[in-house]
Amino acid sequence: MEPDESVNVLGEPLALCGMDPVTGFFRDGHCNTCAADQGSHTVCAVMTAEFLAFSKYVGNDLSTPNPAFGFAGLKPGDPWCLCAGRFLQAAEEGCGPKVHLAATHRRALEVVPLEVLERHGVDAE
Repeated sequence: MEPDESVNVLGEPLALCGMDPVTGFFRDGHCNTCAADQGSHTVCAVMTAEFLAFSKYVGNDLSTPNPAFGFAGLKPGDPWCLCAGRFLQAAEEGCGPKVHLAATHRRALEVVPLEVLERHGVDAE
């Protein structure tokens, strides 16, 4: 699996999303993607309690540990490469998490308009 070029939504080199816990489709801490990444794990999101509850409600429990997969579970404040579609769904429901634009892969723009990502951006804070 060859990753796509590591460019963010701002047209710059893709920044690190997070290493604790290690995130990304390639588990390299970056929201890199490739043709095999059917979920487009391209949005570098900062978890919130509200978003984690929403994600669990819609069938993707990110907060409960799953030791069989070496997954400790996410908590508020953790950065995570989120599926672009799930981010958009949460944003439309009013519970979208904050986003690190510099660490969000440009392929996210195939699903989420830049304006929506910018409204949730933390990079300028």
